Amino acid sequence: MAKANVKDLLEAGVHFGHMTRKWNPNMAPYIFMEKNGIHIIDLHKTAVKLEEACTALEKITSAGKKVLFVATKKQAKEIVAKHASDVNMPYITERWPGGMLTNFVTIRKAVKKMNAIDKMKKDGTFETLSKKERLQVDRQRANLEKNLGSIADMVRLPSAVFVVDIMREHIAVTEAKKLGIPVFAIVDTNSDPRKVDYVIPGNDDASKSIDMILSAVTDAIKEGQSQRKAEKEKSKEEAKATADKDDDFDAE
Repeated sequence: MAKANVKDLLEAGVHFGHMTRKWNPNMAPYIFMEKNGIHIIDLHKTAVKLEEACTALEKITSAGKKVLFVATKKQAKEIVAKHASDVNMPYITERWPGGMLTNFVTIRKAVKKMNAIDKMKKDGTFETLSKKERLQVDRQRANLEKNLGSIADMVRLPSAVFVVDIMREHIAVTEAKKLGIPVFAIVDTNSDPRKVDYVIPGNDDASKSIDMILSAVTDAIKEGQSQRKAEKEKSKEEAKATADKDDDFDAE
């Protein structure tokens, strides 16, 4: 896994924090200086923390576990959706459904409802409904798809949550912490890093900064997935070799 490059982080504007009057004192260890009323983040610390987060995510995904990505702010939505989709991970980029984690059973029921509607359309049941009923079902399906379509394949709670802007996504962070699910996050100078297990100090407002960090994170996830795939292939080969030996023994 490639180490985070301070120069690349600088060019992406990861070092730009918020105005000094909006700072959270708990971010002091990650602040390098103040310039023109804005806090500048120490990118050397960002690089170290990003590498720590990537190593942990690589380990999680090498075990075949899922990471849920959360980002509902305008400048992050498309970036997160793209990167999460590239590594086949669930994500929430619309409104966070309250109880998404703490009441996961109910959320799964909503996803099953979406699947049930799809089944109705395939088996012809949908066509037996009145025009008004079909319109209502279509609207319900569209609403479910918008809010939950990106987590349709998440059949169990994620093993980690990655958040962009922990202040905006405070409910997601609170639910994850309540369940003991580790939280990874880009944490800006106006936020409290104590709420996060794996802090990545950085600009969580600029799309270029978010994209840079997400690229590194998903590269680590890809590495973990590759390890998982290699281990599975190795196990298959070993099982086949054992079976071939048993066949040879039986033949004798």
